[in-house]
Amino acid sequence: MNKKPLILVTNDDGINAPGLKALTEVMNEIGEVVVVAPDRPQSGMSHAITINSPLHINEIKNNNSTNKVFTCSGTPADCVKLGVNEILTVKPDLCVSGINHGSNSSINVVYSGTMSAAIEAGIQGLPAIGFSLLNLKWNANFDNIKEHIKIITLNTIKIGLPKKVVLNVNFPNVSYEEIKGIKICRQANTYWIEKFDKRKSPLGRNYFWLTGEFVNNDKRNDTDEWALSNNYVSIVPTQFDFTSEIGIKKLNNWNFEK
Repeated sequence: MNKKPLILVTNDDGINAPGLKALTEVMNEIGEVVVVAPDRPQSGMSHAITINSPLHINEIKNNNSTNKVFTCSGTPADCVKLGVNEILTVKPDLCVSGINHGSNSSINVVYSGTMSAAIEAGIQGLPAIGFSLLNLKWNANFDNIKEHIKIITLNTIKIGLPKKVVLNVNFPNVSYEEIKGIKICRQANTYWIEKFDKRKSPLGRNYFWLTGEFVNNDKRNDTDEWALSNNYVSIVPTQFDFTSEIGIKKLNNWNFEK
């Protein structure tokens, strides 16, 4: 009998997030699951790690499941580092992160705590996937996407991923019947126009809430944004080697002589 794969599950919305519960339920159908998640929401943390304060891990004994479940006082990337190097006694076969409450498509991947966890797993040499649903509500319905998550996960385990590549998977916020299929995409060329809501505290100090306008001028039909707007699941193979091959070719023509 084949041994079940060992799967590390994490997220950025915190240990109590419904998306984490839904992802864990799917992974329980596939393998042996260990959960290591932040003890509080850590959205938008990107690849931050904790270096100036101690990290704490607590095992949740009464978690109403057979899984081992741990909370971590740090960031999503910290969760993966501690999960792989301290909590688990053997290297996991896969790391999955999510299900994020909200989009991590296009430029959002740069800021994403969900994807930072997947990327950290990739750096550690693990196949990894970040899952996100385009619904920010805490009570979002994740049942519509569980079957697709299972299919994508099983393919990843069976076939594997290229080195230095993790998957960024986003789901449109539609019913199961409305999902047209899965598309392999490139990251759309988008950006945010930053805006700040300036307010004044009762003590007279200014403070700010970050807002913004999302701009997508990339109208081609091979992007994640196109796929999602047309009710497809988008999968973007995301590399964490930031080297630009085009940049190397260009810079090799520079003259560095004094």
